[in-house]
Amino acid sequence: VQLQASGGGLVQPGGSLRLSCATSGFTLNGYAVGWFRQAPGKEREWVSYISFSDGNTGYADSVKGRFTISRGNAKNTVYLQMNSLKPEDTAVYYCATSPYLTTIVHEYGLWGQGTQVTVSS
Repeated sequence: VQLQASGGGLVQPGGSLRLSCATSGFTLNGYAVGWFRQAPGKEREWVSYISFSDGNTGYADSVKGRFTISRGNAKNTVYLQMNSLKPEDTAVYYCATSPYLTTIVHEYGLWGQGTQVTVSS
């Protein structure tokens, strides 16, 4: 049972990236999937979440209007489309699962390994 986050990289300000969160060993039905990020020297912060069952979503104010979370057609993938990226979006991005929608880090039980996003010119 694992989560795998991928899709990070180096992008210029104003650019876009799409992160993927894929499971192995289970499907995401009945779970909420959250994306979090952690910049050097800062605490891990919630970015977005989605209920895989009904598609309800939520976004942190800092990314609202720029990031979009979505479900893949398969029952084991969630995406985070990140547009209009800013240098302050630079962080390691993690996906995680919870039995319910929440912004609280410790309420997520299974975490992926993280993918680095660097926004720089």
